[in-house]
Amino acid sequence: MFYKYLQFTILFFSSTNLLAGQVHEFTLDNGLKLIVKEDHRAPVAVSQVWYKVGASYEQEGKTGLSHMLEHMMFKGTEKYALGEFNRIMAVNGASQNAFTGTDYTAYFQTIETSRLPISFEMEADRMRGLILVEDEFVKEREVVKEERRTRTDDMPTSLLYEYFRATAFQTSPYQNPIIGWMSDIGNLQLADLQAWYQRWYAPNNATVVVVGDVEPQVVLKLAKQYFGSLKPSELKAPNSRPEVEQFGVKRIKIKRPAKLPDLIIGYKTPTLTTSSEEWEVYALEVLSYLLDGGDSTRLPKNLVRGQQIASSVGSNYNLFGRLDSLFTIEGVPTDKHTIAELETAIYAQINQLKNTLVDKKELDMVKTKLRASQVYELDSLFYQGMKIGILETIGLDWQIFDDYLANIKSVTAEQVQMVARKYLIEDHLTVAILEPIGAKK
Repeated sequence: MFYKYLQFTILFFSSTNLLAGQVHEFTLDNGLKLIVKEDHRAPVAVSQVWYKVGASYEQEGKTGLSHMLEHMMFKGTEKYALGEFNRIMAVNGASQNAFTGTDYTAYFQTIETSRLPISFEMEADRMRGLILVEDEFVKEREVVKEERRTRTDDMPTSLLYEYFRATAFQTSPYQNPIIGWMSDIGNLQLADLQAWYQRWYAPNNATVVVVGDVEPQVVLKLAKQYFGSLKPSELKAPNSRPEVEQFGVKRIKIKRPAKLPDLIIGYKTPTLTTSSEEWEVYALEVLSYLLDGGDSTRLPKNLVRGQQIASSVGSNYNLFGRLDSLFTIEGVPTDKHTIAELETAIYAQINQLKNTLVDKKELDMVKTKLRASQVYELDSLFYQGMKIGILETIGLDWQIFDDYLANIKSVTAEQVQMVARKYLIEDHLTVAILEPIGAKK
């Protein structure tokens, strides 16, 4: 049903830093958010549709719903038969795909600018017009089960990481794998997908991000034409079950056929969404880069090349999440050293950060590398859209990213030490070890 007319409100327009250029934000009456970022270097546009739903929205017994629906979104609508979406995109020279995360599901195309209407038409059509067919669902369920077998169950390091997260998080939905547990995948029914689709795939739960050689008013007109008539849903926020406090070390060991042992340690940490002190999140980001921001940073420099305890080692922290997350370090020991020795060496590096202030030269070098990596990443139209889409979909304003450089630059050595002492503590630690079957203990 078409509205008699649609009004559009322009919410924001500015020139920015990391997202340098003109960014325009619009909201349609049906709740669809449209964000357009101009980048006129080539006659190409990236179009992304972000839905505020992912694995962390799922309930017990229904894990994998979001990922399964992503697969089914290519199966056809009332207007376009099975296989037509991919065929039409290919004919028009578009590269396209989709992905599911813990907090979002996104669909994207990179296409020559004049063909952007095709992208909008197809995405708008399947936003509310998807036809779910039992036979196709049954086949795709088997495809997803095989995907899980090959990418997780038969890959020891992936399986270790899955067990690690399931152990680290006790009540948070982040404990569940994005692809879902195998038993849940096998038990999913077409009616489950239909209900999930009807609930979350709606204009008022979506953000369309377009980056490239486009004129904002032209894109707005296209959005009005293709998305404007879609009916919104009555959205109900997912049940929230925050992570309970951890009061001691959790340790697990899994034994699988594997060539090498593996170690993952992780500490509970806040994100930009959950932190009461914004500076802490940026200090954790710098801390991660101090440990693993390139060959000259502490973990590779000291444990790989220096002590030669690790054949590989690295840290990871993601400040952009809907819920509390993890600060992780993963490593593989060399043949001459054990997992226990590697674990001890990692703690020594962490304790050094707790006990000794980072000198200015090292801190400045790491901050420069970190800031440069973000700037270089944004040379890509796709990643410009990713930054906008992720922030909007986890409930933050995309403009936060424009403060990123300044916030990283302002982090002090004292702040790095403070977050190391506050968050990298034993009571909030989870340790996961992969022991190859038959390996020397």
